[in-house]
Formats: sequence, C-alpha cells, structure tokens
Amino acid sequence: MMRAIAYRIQEIAFGGLSKATLRRLATLAAEFACDGRIATPAKPRVKPGARLLREWHGRTHAVVVTEDGFEFEGKLYRSLTSIAREITGAGWSGPRFFGLAKTADSAER
Repeated sequence: MMRAIAYRIQEIAFGGLSKATLRRLATLAAEFACDGRIATPAKPRVKPGARLLREWHGRTHAVVVTEDGFEFEGKLYRSLTSIAREITGAGWSGPRFFGLAKTADSAER
C-alpha cells in the first residue's frame, strides 16, 4: 500500500507515464489478453541493411545489420554486445555503445 501511495504522490508531482509508455503497455496488455503470454522481441528494432557507426579511440567502426544478426569486419555476430566487447575490450551494452538504447530524457520526448 505504501508503494502505491508513494507512486501516486510522485505521479501528481511529476506527471504520469509518457504517451509512448502508455501505448506500449496497452499493446502488451492486448497481447497478454489474446494468449496469456508476452513475447519478447528477439531481434533488434533496426532494419536489415542499416549501418551503425561508432567512433572509438579515433577509429570509426561500422556495423551492418543483417537478417541473421550483425556484420562487423567481415564476420557475422549474433549480438551488438559481442561487437562492443571486441571493440572496447570491456563489457559494454551493445545497443548503448552504438547509441540505440533510449535514455530517460529521450523517451519523454
């Protein structure tokens, strides 16, 4: 009960969910009502053929989105995260590294 009250106070003070979030929740609810499940998107929302560019330490890296995954330097990868790890040597989120992950500020717009 305390969480619900706290959420309502925040909602009044700062506004409710964005229209995009409300639409997404409505879509998920309708999907759940149909078959009792919600399928998670297995593929990225970037269309095949798109090129993702990222400059890292003075070098530009290009990734091409394919039907089966991602092509980077002539090799096929299943995830952007594995490419980001190869480029940086660290455990980056692939979508975030290539600028695909939305931040809280851009989701509100």
